[in-house]
Amino acid sequence: MSGFDLDQLRTLVAVLDAGSLTAAAPRVFLSQSSVSEQMRKLEERAGQPLLVRGKGGVAPTPAGERLLAHARAILALSDEAYRDLRGVALRGELRLCVTDYFRPGDVARLLRRLNEQYPQVRLHVTIMKSGAIEAAYERGEIDVGISMSIQERGAARGRAQGALLRREPLLWMAADGRAAASGEELPLLVLPETCALRQFVERLLSRRGIPYSVAHVASGVAGLQLAVAAGLGVACLNESSLAPGIARLRAPGLPALPAVEFRLLPARPGESEFVGLAREAIVKAMG
Repeated sequence: MSGFDLDQLRTLVAVLDAGSLTAAAPRVFLSQSSVSEQMRKLEERAGQPLLVRGKGGVAPTPAGERLLAHARAILALSDEAYRDLRGVALRGELRLCVTDYFRPGDVARLLRRLNEQYPQVRLHVTIMKSGAIEAAYERGEIDVGISMSIQERGAARGRAQGALLRREPLLWMAADGRAAASGEELPLLVLPETCALRQFVERLLSRRGIPYSVAHVASGVAGLQLAVAAGLGVACLNESSLAPGIARLRAPGLPALPAVEFRLLPARPGESEFVGLAREAIVKAMG
């Protein structure tokens, strides 16, 4: 029999999107050993290596890159065929709101992938702060929202939790090559005062008695990245905000930081079938 196994292709996509076999396992509801076995069988079927394995995770070989593109197209077509035969076509207009902290270097590519897989969905995408997204969602002004929450130890959870898309650490960041100067007032780069992450960082520094001053206020994460790369000061950002010219700042005097989670806001009671299917598609494309 010629051709590829759909489950193995789905696992390949999950592995390369997640960056490791371990991180991919919960996405495809398999153990790590089963994911490894799936990849071994897929490489055997392809007749050549598809993954480069290292301490930092996995990366695709040139053959793996080619098969990944085919796999995305095949899986999208399979999903579309299933929905068509079940009489559930994914078409309509969707108001999607995304926090600007969510994978700032990748979000355009992820949205393009979503558009390619579901061309009959007309996306209206807005980038906002998490608090504004949650408020707009409660007012019914958007259909689906992706917000960020800080995983503070001992903090009580509030609203019901939606689907988890990503979890990553917060890091202190500065311009590449900048050394931490001990005993000096920390030049802090932040977003406006309404930003929950800014509020958290200022509380944390104040509790630890670390002197700081706000050296620059940017309007969004892209502006904050530019300010960091320009050497204007130090910022607290999520790991996926690392970009050219920016590096993790390892300074013994700075406090440890928690992780953040990016989740879809939970479905509303009575949500339409279209929005529910679109929500599932977003988890697959952007998770």
